[in-house]
Amino acid sequence: MLPQTTGRESAGDGRKSVSYYDRKPVVSERPPQIPLPGSHSKLVNTLVASSGTAKLPESGNQRLTKLLLNVTIQRSPGPVQVVISAESTVSDLIKAAVETYVREGRRALLTEIDPLAYELHYSQFSLDSLDTTAKLGNLGSRNFFLCSKPQNEVNTWSNQATKASKGPVL
Repeated sequence: MLPQTTGRESAGDGRKSVSYYDRKPVVSERPPQIPLPGSHSKLVNTLVASSGTAKLPESGNQRLTKLLLNVTIQRSPGPVQVVISAESTVSDLIKAAVETYVREGRRALLTEIDPLAYELHYSQFSLDSLDTTAKLGNLGSRNFFLCSKPQNEVNTWSNQATKASKGPVL
């Protein structure tokens, strides 16, 4: 009679095959921990020691030189992105946004490409337009809405006369 096998023994050499559950965990050595600096001065010292020289900008003297602004133009499906100096004015941003919109060939086509025909708002729900001489770095926003200036009715004597001749509206 043949000895009964459990299916874990190999056929020829008498050794058992190793299953997933029979394995013993392999203990590997952990890589050495890199010490993390606890303060800013330790970080600077670490950088200087590793590279020889390290110059970090002083946090009090950092000034933005360029801004990435999103300008949504009226009837346009998406905003135009403009990179412009923080010292530029609102009128400079209007001019750059109109030029970028035309250069990219966006749709809906603008009825007027003169930057003086447009005014800039914080959003499409803002009634007040921004002052054209205001610096962009002082506005506190990076998203704007550009729309055409409203066509004001010209008050002339003839317009007033025709309104008066029609009489009161009941």
